Amino acid sequence: MIRLSLSTLDDLPANIGRPTYARENLKAGILHFGIGNFHRAHQAMYLDRLMSAGKAQEWGIIGAGVFESERRLRDTLAAQDWLTTLVEQSAEISEARVIGSMVDFIEPANASATIARMVQPDIRIVSLTITEGGYFLDGEGNFDLSHPAIQADATSPDIPKTVFGMILTALRARREAGTSPFTVMSCDNIPHNGAVTRETLTGLARLSDPAFADWITTSVAFPNSMVDRITPATSDRERAILAGEYDIEDGWPVFCEDFTQWILEDNFSSGRPPFEEVAAQFVEDVAPFELMKLRILNGGHAAIAYPAALMDIHFVHDAMAHPLIRDYLRALHRHEIIPTIPPIPGIDLAEYADCVERRFANPKIADTIPRLCHDGSNRQPKFILPTLRDALLAGRKVDGLALESALWCRYCTGLTVSGAPIPANDPNWDHLSKTAITAKETPRIWLEMEDVYGDLSENAEFAERFSFWLNAVWSDGPEGAIRAWVSSADRT
Repeated sequence: MIRLSLSTLDDLPANIGRPTYARENLKAGILHFGIGNFHRAHQAMYLDRLMSAGKAQEWGIIGAGVFESERRLRDTLAAQDWLTTLVEQSAEISEARVIGSMVDFIEPANASATIARMVQPDIRIVSLTITEGGYFLDGEGNFDLSHPAIQADATSPDIPKTVFGMILTALRARREAGTSPFTVMSCDNIPHNGAVTRETLTGLARLSDPAFADWITTSVAFPNSMVDRITPATSDRERAILAGEYDIEDGWPVFCEDFTQWILEDNFSSGRPPFEEVAAQFVEDVAPFELMKLRILNGGHAAIAYPAALMDIHFVHDAMAHPLIRDYLRALHRHEIIPTIPPIPGIDLAEYADCVERRFANPKIADTIPRLCHDGSNRQPKFILPTLRDALLAGRKVDGLALESALWCRYCTGLTVSGAPIPANDPNWDHLSKTAITAKETPRIWLEMEDVYGDLSENAEFAERFSFWLNAVWSDGPEGAIRAWVSSADRT
């Protein structure tokens, strides 16, 4: 067994890709918040490809973390010289490569050290994968300035606790020093993620220094982007596969699908790596692509997650092997999701949906249903409810989407159909569970959660269809309710 480190790279099996560049020659250029699996399978991978081609040597990644819980990952990566084994998997083939684009990782929860590093002129991009819940958005998708963490940073801007407070402090110091601002680049699955990041950052700044907020608006770049690669969490299963098939000991390897996509606006304050040379796509308007992905892929994940969980299905590919769940996803795509997406030049939306379904069915990925169910109160307003709103505005039927909300409600009661307990997996779990239990007898109380549904509870048609399908889920079970809707939808 070969323990991964710089000193053992030459000992790796010949079929393992590895950095062909001198890591000691890399210079930092990007500070990234959220060094999780997705970042390493996506942004870090694109940079590794560039570096292997002899380019982007000045764009090494420095990791940063806000929470003490990120220390375990940092310590693991430090022990292997910031290297990661990335295993890309299609249904037929797996290929492993060691990537080395990370050059350091600041001690997590060390705000002063993180700010000091962002102030340095060599950091020209600060990027983010902090999950949908990290942007302090309300049920309407707007910046929630009443959030306690935001209020705390506004009251004490010199001792920030949030990512955005730290970024503001660093930008202020760079402005005072006459250093050009860095680009702030979100890589999270949020519609208009660059614009949302700008609004969150300037919204926080405006609470204590409106003039500084105006400077950020005119001086700092926030490119919108669409990022896509299914990347499950790492477990002992992945570590064992890596050890057994590749003879590598890696404390935190990353397994992902072979598909990857990155579409960006070319809007950067202080330069950027030539990502287009490694298959990233720069476009004038990311919005159509992100809408397609958020609704078909992320919305599709939400659609299969809750019925699968209620049926005690653990893996996504097993959910796709269940004919009823597969048919539900296909019918939802065809009848209610795709009709809300405007045409995109060069893209066949039906073919894209078929590709998404094949990706979900990839057995090598072993993506889990619990991962898809995680943080539903933040994901539903991003991936399901905008589609539902547009469908209602267009006068379209929303039974399939209302059924999805009903299945999420049933899931939040905390028990599967078999009676197995569902572990808490949402910051608002206690409230969700109490409300879901009450909704069994009074369905509309579920829609009155304004932080999730906003004013949708006032839409009589949606409220009526939600109530109908929640009653059906309870009386006929998830399978019976899904079967009834799929049958009726396919007849129309």
